[in-house]
Amino acid sequence: MNFESFKGVTAGSNEKLERILNYVKHDPEIQAIWVIQNVTAIRRLKMNDHGHIHMRITAQNALKIGRLLKKHGVKFNLEKDYEDSGFKFNFKDVEVVLFLSAILHDSGMSIYRKEHPLLSVIVAEPILDKVLEGVYSDAERTVIKSEVLHCLFTHEKNRSPLTMEGSVLRLADALDMEEGRARIPFNNGGDLSIHAVSAMAIERVFIEEGDEEKPVKVFIKMKNSAGIFQVTELLVAKLKDTPLKNLVRIVVDIKNEEEKIIDDFTLD
Repeated sequence: MNFESFKGVTAGSNEKLERILNYVKHDPEIQAIWVIQNVTAIRRLKMNDHGHIHMRITAQNALKIGRLLKKHGVKFNLEKDYEDSGFKFNFKDVEVVLFLSAILHDSGMSIYRKEHPLLSVIVAEPILDKVLEGVYSDAERTVIKSEVLHCLFTHEKNRSPLTMEGSVLRLADALDMEEGRARIPFNNGGDLSIHAVSAMAIERVFIEEGDEEKPVKVFIKMKNSAGIFQVTELLVAKLKDTPLKNLVRIVVDIKNEEEKIIDDFTLD
């Protein structure tokens, strides 16, 4: 498998994340699971991409959102919830949770689509033990693993995450919505629902720095108004009832000479 595209995921000065990133790039088990995810999604269900490209984009999104929140002073649950328990976790550990959550969140699709968040917990649990070995002590590894599994279990909109990390994963996952991902089911004669049609209207998605009130700004460029469904029914639904819901501003731009419904709008 070619991992040149994974170069976009950067560890910066985070030695723990760098070590884990190198492990993932060379681990045949994780890579095989990504292949199986796409066999389930594309070949068997005629859905959009759920393989290593989606994992890479989700990881990039999660780390970028996390770093913007950190820059504006937002404390993550891993940093604050264990202060009285003898553990000392910082933002570098948060980045580990975000990265591992991103690359394993759909691992349950290697088994089945329905209830894949729960199946992802089952598939990822032994993998996390191996990935984290030597990076953390046994006790620390137990905490990190539990936080990652919480993110996996709550990444779909029918379960509400209790942590900022889980909320970031949900948003990062949802933001992989550009038209290239949706084209697969069209070409395969698969999903031609409003979900796929709406996704085909999304031209580009940008994650940018916001302001002090809302540190994260999501700028979505659409070809036409069909993409509004993707934003209001899927993206906004994933933000609802999460610790992140009041920290993100969504700006939509629709520039089409034939577009007669709406030009742009902002969701706060």
